[in-house]
Amino acid sequence: MLISRRELLRSQTAGFGLLALSALATRSAQSAEAADAGALRPRDTHFPAKAKRVIFLCMRGGPSHMETFDYKPQLNADHGKPSRTKGQKFFGSQWAFRQHGESGLPISDLYPHTARLADELCVLNGMHCDSPEHAAALTQLHTGSIQFHRPSLGSWVLYGLGSECDNLPGFISIKPPAILGGERNYNSAFLPPVYQGSAIGTMSQPVSKAQIENLRRDDLPPGEQRRQLDLIQSLNRQALAARVEEEQFEGVIESYELAFRMQSALPDAMSFADETEQTLEMYGVGDKKKTDDFGRQCLLARRFIEAGVRFVELTHDNWDHHGGVARLMPARCEQTDQPIAALLTDLRQRGLLEDTLVIWGGEFGRTPDDPRGDGRGHNNKGFTMWLAGGGVRGGTAYGATDEYGYEAVTDRMHIHDLHATLLHLLGLDHKRLTYRYAGRNFRLTDVHGQVALPVIA
Repeated sequence: MLISRRELLRSQTAGFGLLALSALATRSAQSAEAADAGALRPRDTHFPAKAKRVIFLCMRGGPSHMETFDYKPQLNADHGKPSRTKGQKFFGSQWAFRQHGESGLPISDLYPHTARLADELCVLNGMHCDSPEHAAALTQLHTGSIQFHRPSLGSWVLYGLGSECDNLPGFISIKPPAILGGERNYNSAFLPPVYQGSAIGTMSQPVSKAQIENLRRDDLPPGEQRRQLDLIQSLNRQALAARVEEEQFEGVIESYELAFRMQSALPDAMSFADETEQTLEMYGVGDKKKTDDFGRQCLLARRFIEAGVRFVELTHDNWDHHGGVARLMPARCEQTDQPIAALLTDLRQRGLLEDTLVIWGGEFGRTPDDPRGDGRGHNNKGFTMWLAGGGVRGGTAYGATDEYGYEAVTDRMHIHDLHATLLHLLGLDHKRLTYRYAGRNFRLTDVHGQVALPVIA
C-alpha cells in the first residue's frame, strides 16, 4: 500500500537518520524520470489519427435542436395545431433559419457568430440516447453507460493516447456540474487514477473565481517538498516493484509527480496576462452579463490544448427549458455563441483546428410540443450535436429527425456510435481500446458502436 504520513514519521523515528533519508531521496530523484514515464507517456495509435486532442463544449440540460441547428419548417407551419401527444400542441420555432457558408448549412438566427463558421461544422441531427432523464442521459453521454460506474470519455482518451504535457493534467474538466452524475462525468472509475479528469471550478460560481484546492503547500519550501516527495516516491516504487501487475501504484506515483509540477504551471496556464486585448474582446471576456464566463472557459480551453492537454471539457449550464423558451433560449445562445465562434476561429488561425476535435451538445434534445405553448420537454429519441475540426467533414449535416423533430429517422447515431466515431478520429479502434477489470475486458462502447464514416473527411 502507499506510504502514509504516519508511516513516514514512524520510519524516521525507527532508525532513519538524516543521511539515510537524504541518500534514499537522492536515489529516488535520480530514477524518477525513468520510473514515471509509464502511464501518461504518449502512445502509438491503432491507425493514423486525424485528431490529436479534444475540446468538448457540454451544454448541460439539453438544448433544443429545433431552435439551433435542426430546421423544421413543417413544425413551424403547424404551430398551435394539436400534436401527436394528447392534450398538447405543436410549438414552432420563433427564430428564422438561414443558409450559411458555401455549404448552405441551415442555422438559427440565435447563433449568428457560429453560423459564419458553418463550413467548419458537421451537424449530427440523428442523435439519440437511452434515457429522457437528465442524470442518466448525461452520464451515458460521458461514460457510455447508464446503470454502472464506468470511466469517462476523457479518461478513455487519455488512457489510449497518453499525455503530451509534463506539467498539466492530460484531462481537465472546467466547471463540471456537481449534480446529475457529478464526479462520474470526469472520473476514471476502474482505470488507474492518473487518467481521472482534474476539475477546475464549479457550476455555482464564475470561472474567474475558480480555485484549485490544495495546489500550493505553504508549510514547506519547494526544495524541502521535493525531498519529502522523493522519499515517499522511493517507498512507493518499492511497493510497485513487489506488485508489478498493480497499475494503481504507477498511477498514484505519477499523480504525485504531476501535482508537484502543477504548482507553478497551472497558475501560468490560467492567467490571461499574455493575451492581447483583441483576443479577450474576441472571446467576449469582460462582458460580465453575457459572454465573460463562457468566453473565459473557451479561452482557457485553447490555452490548455496549446500547452499539450489532451482532453478539455467546458460546461454551460441550464438548457432545461420547460418554460420561458422565448426568454431563455436567446440568453443561453448569446452567452455561448460569440465564445464558441472565437474558439473555432482562434484554433484555425493558430493551425490547431485541423487536429483538434471540437464537440458541441447536451445530453438530449427537446420535444416539438408543449401544453403551455412556451416550453419544451425532454427528448432522447432525437436531438442534435455537432463536430468541428479534427478530420471531420465540415459544412455537412448527417442524419435527420422526422418533420417535427420527435425522433431520429435517417442515419441514426446512438451515443455508442458517437463515441466509436470520436475514438476513430483519434486513431483508436473502439473495439481494441480495452481495459481488463473484474475478470473481463471493458471498453467505452461496451458491445455496441458503429463508426459513422460519412462524417469523416
